[in-house]
Order: sequence, then structure tokens, then C-alpha cells
Amino acid sequence: MPQLILLLVFAAIAWVGYRKFVADAEKLSRRQQETRRQQETGTQGTLVKDPVTGEYRLKKPE
Repeated sequence: MPQLILLLVFAAIAWVGYRKFVADAEKLSRRQQETRRQQETGTQGTLVKDPVTGEYRLKKPE
């Protein structure tokens, strides 16, 4: 019985690690696509409007 519990704990840790890896890979892929689009169009970043002041600023990296 203890071996089964230990196996389940390891499986849960492996699953969480796998999900974290996939999430990080997707985030990196999105960032690379954004950088590639910026290089193709010659832009230097994305402007976002500050709702409080109404000023536009460059979007900060996530």
C-alpha cells in the first residue's frame, strides 16, 4: 500500500511539472511570435493606454 501512495505522489508531481513546462513553452512561443511580428513590421513595441492618466505607454513584457 505505501508503494502505491508513493507512486501516486510521484505521478502527481510529474503531472504538475509537465503542465508547468507546457505553459512556459506556450508563453515563450507567444513572446517569440510577437517579437517576429514586430521585426517584420518595423515597430518598436505595442502602445497601451493608461486608463487613469489617458497617456499611451509601451506595453511591458509579461
